[in-house]
Amino acid sequence: MTSPEQTSWTEKDIEAGEGSTSHHVTPIEEIARTHELQQNFGPLRIMRRGEEWLDEKMGIELQGIDRIPEDKKRPPSILNIFFLWFSMTCHVGTLPIGFLGPEFGLSLNQSVAAIVVGTALGALCPAYTGTLGPKLGLRAIATARYSFGFWGAKLASVLNVIVGGGFAVVNVVVTGQILSAVSNYTMSITVGCVIVAVISYVVSVFGFKLIHSFEKYSWIMTFILLLILIGQSAPHVDASAPAFVSGLGLAGAFLSFLTINFSSASGWCSIAADYYCNYPANTKSWVVFALTFWGILIPTVFTTVIGACLGNAVLTAQYPPYYNSYEKQGHGLGGALREAYHPLGFSKFCLVLLTFSVLGNNIAINYSSGLSLQLLGNYFHAVPRFIWSFLVALVIAILAIAGQESLSTIVSNFVSLLGYWTVSFTLILLIEDKFFRRREGYNLWAWDQPGKLPWGIAAVLALLAGYLAGGVPGMAQTWYIGPIALKFGPYGGDVGVYMSAAITILVYPIARLIEKKYTGK
Repeated sequence: MTSPEQTSWTEKDIEAGEGSTSHHVTPIEEIARTHELQQNFGPLRIMRRGEEWLDEKMGIELQGIDRIPEDKKRPPSILNIFFLWFSMTCHVGTLPIGFLGPEFGLSLNQSVAAIVVGTALGALCPAYTGTLGPKLGLRAIATARYSFGFWGAKLASVLNVIVGGGFAVVNVVVTGQILSAVSNYTMSITVGCVIVAVISYVVSVFGFKLIHSFEKYSWIMTFILLLILIGQSAPHVDASAPAFVSGLGLAGAFLSFLTINFSSASGWCSIAADYYCNYPANTKSWVVFALTFWGILIPTVFTTVIGACLGNAVLTAQYPPYYNSYEKQGHGLGGALREAYHPLGFSKFCLVLLTFSVLGNNIAINYSSGLSLQLLGNYFHAVPRFIWSFLVALVIAILAIAGQESLSTIVSNFVSLLGYWTVSFTLILLIEDKFFRRREGYNLWAWDQPGKLPWGIAAVLALLAGYLAGGVPGMAQTWYIGPIALKFGPYGGDVGVYMSAAITILVYPIARLIEKKYTGK
């Protein structure tokens, strides 16, 4: 059998599919260690048997974070990469992001410009990180171990769960508001939150194959409903209305909204490879990159712009039925949508269907969060994914219920915070892949062996430096405005993403060279 030290290939070798036979995969020792833990510890043994029973009866996915060998890969159509993102981004939970443009005082034209530019820049992040999935056959956070190391990747795992959970909370709150509107506001938003959380979890349990099949088609209904929405609300949109802010205040509002849109798209960088690791190692990277980039850009811009148009009608033009339901009566986005669709019977029908539009997003989040938690250690790995996904869904539901009255604040503060870590994460993986591993390649045996992986000091240092020295002084949040962000008007302008990127590019190569010199890894 080939030794671990011999199983190292250049990037070109991996892309060509060399070194990808069945013995070049997750070490047998790792699988044996996980099974030993499951057999020797009672609760884990019960969970494993429960998982096997569910697989036998309903066909749930047993595959966890283990690397997928070439002969075990079952790739869906390559076009699934494109349509996967339509379902993940073309849904009612994306509308509140567009709402923030008018809420920040921007005109519709300015809002659209920030949406297009911010989303395009952000989509570059998952488009690149996704290319590592087919090459390595590993899940997204597992690929980060080759730069963050075994222990440093745990930090990335935690951040990934927080990122996904935040997106899911926004989705659940929006759908809770919608279902409340359908019931003429007699049903609590809480009930709607629980319903969506439960359905999302159940579908996510079935794993990769069902998710790909579901995501391929689920966006079509939402796309049609959003076309109807913009068609019925367009007469009340005032595209000629000027911005409510000017001077430095305008610059600050534009920068902050640009950052939010960047973060909305870049947030997928830490899960993209989860859905690509079944594609062959010789899948062309540029194909994966292009399908991911356009697959995220087109539906995200489409949906967010519709959100900005609706926000314009509600907050800028203040069309009475929309404004009164949204603001004066306090029904939020659900109330505005109820008035936008008409007549009332048709509106309720559309809202019920829109409720299910977030499933594509939340299903993926539950699935990937479960995988990320398995990467926290051997005992975490031994706990079946469906257990972790359940706990994630439970926490999401609780947070959504707690924050149901503060949707705008959650979206504004949470989504922009994502960008500081996602841009650093992407750049670290990019520099490691294109510079440090261009010649030596990846030892695919080592992905779960701490002693053979980098220490991760350079990556963690670059990530923290990017956040603390770039993100913190450049952020503009309702609870804190950094000294540099404060230069852009009284409410600040969020430039933390750009500063985080610059500092990461500066720190990581130097720190990594030093790390390799003294550790040899």
